[in-house]
Amino acid sequence: MKLGAFSVSLSVKNLAASKAFYKKLGFAVFGGDEDQGWLIMKNDAAVIGLFQGMFEKNILTFNPGWDSDVQALERFTDVRELQRQLRADGVEFQSEADETATGPASFLILDPDGNPVLVDQHV
Repeated sequence: MKLGAFSVSLSVKNLAASKAFYKKLGFAVFGGDEDQGWLIMKNDAAVIGLFQGMFEKNILTFNPGWDSDVQALERFTDVRELQRQLRADGVEFQSEADETATGPASFLILDPDGNPVLVDQHV
C-alpha cells in the first residue's frame, strides 16, 4: 500500500514560537499561511505542519498523489482505493472519502492507541 508523502501535523499553542523553534532545528518554511494559523516546514525529506487552534491532537498525515516536495505524481493509488482496501481489512473510519467522487478527498482513521492518521489527497 502506497500512501504518498508523509508529514507530521502538529497541534501548536503558539505558531510563532513553534516556527522559531523548528527553524533552530534546520527547518525552513515551505508553505502555509501564518494569518490562517498554519505553516508547512521542511528539513531535507522531513516535513512537519504546524497548526494553531485547528485540531486537538498531533496527526500522522499521508498525501496520495504528492511527493515530499508537493509535486504531483504521475501514478499513485487514489484515496478512495486506499479506503476500500482498509475497509476490507476491517479498519474503522472516523471520516470517509466520498467514493462516488473523483479528485481531492480524505479519510481519517485512528491507530490502536488513538493517534489520528489522516490520508489527505489534494490532486
